[in-house]
Amino acid sequence: MPDNATPTPPAPTSEHSTTAIWAIGDVQGCHRALQTLLAHPEIRDDANARFWFCGDLINRGPHSLQTLQTVMDLGDRAVTVLGNHDLHLLGVAAGIRNLGKSDTIQDILDAPNADVYINWIRHQPLAHYEHGHLLVHAGVLPQWSTDQTLALAAEVEHALQSDDWKDRLCRMYGNKPHIWDDNLEGHKRLRAIINALTRMRLCTAEGHMEFKHKGEPAISNGYMPWFDVPNRKASDTTIVFGHWSALGLLLRPRLIGLDTGCVWGRKLTAVRLHDRKLVQVSCHPGQTLGVPATTTATPVHTHPDNAAK
Repeated sequence: MPDNATPTPPAPTSEHSTTAIWAIGDVQGCHRALQTLLAHPEIRDDANARFWFCGDLINRGPHSLQTLQTVMDLGDRAVTVLGNHDLHLLGVAAGIRNLGKSDTIQDILDAPNADVYINWIRHQPLAHYEHGHLLVHAGVLPQWSTDQTLALAAEVEHALQSDDWKDRLCRMYGNKPHIWDDNLEGHKRLRAIINALTRMRLCTAEGHMEFKHKGEPAISNGYMPWFDVPNRKASDTTIVFGHWSALGLLLRPRLIGLDTGCVWGRKLTAVRLHDRKLVQVSCHPGQTLGVPATTTATPVHTHPDNAAK
């Protein structure tokens, strides 16, 4: 059954949508949880509601194809940004990545109309902005303003939507360069943009990215959560993101972190942007990566946004 949590105060913003927009965390192929969330009365009864997905629609959960189809069926009501697992599907489809033991995207690749799904995914953005909110999968480098983030994301989007997308994608994988430089060019530039928007959790104040850390937020050797870097250029924009399941639900005045570990047996989370109304549903048995559905509730972090100071 769906679980309601107490809503938190809205973020300070002068821009509000006249239509309810629900931002939803990483689904990762957990289709039953997504169905339950969309059927929640608070969401179901608003026929005009829109949905923002934080990326990683697919992979690791058992029903990647069904999840993808459900989001596609929402049409213009849904916006999704690309996550690292979505890009992994493109890499496998392009023949430049191998399937891993825990991948669950074979149903998409085997679909009679697989090309429809692949083309839909590669035409999705890496960043989306509306009503004072910026949607990305992982994070935003401290050196990037909101406008620059959108412009840089558009460079990758153009490459993925081009006729030679497979050739261009094969050069976008790798950990270096792991720091941004406005003078980067070619595949190194696109790789750095992808790594920031779809993989980053920790970075230094100078923007050096670290890709190994997956646990709870930590500060070590100058690395810190990207959103805690002082004087971030995009700190005047509310950033909505996923990717970091160990972080859990993060609600700060200018931050909404939504990966609450559904695929790990915890919760799938939706937050209504204009008033921070929170709806969470429990994961269903049999659709997780071996973690019981009775796992402890997702932690909620609501401390002040240090990065906005």
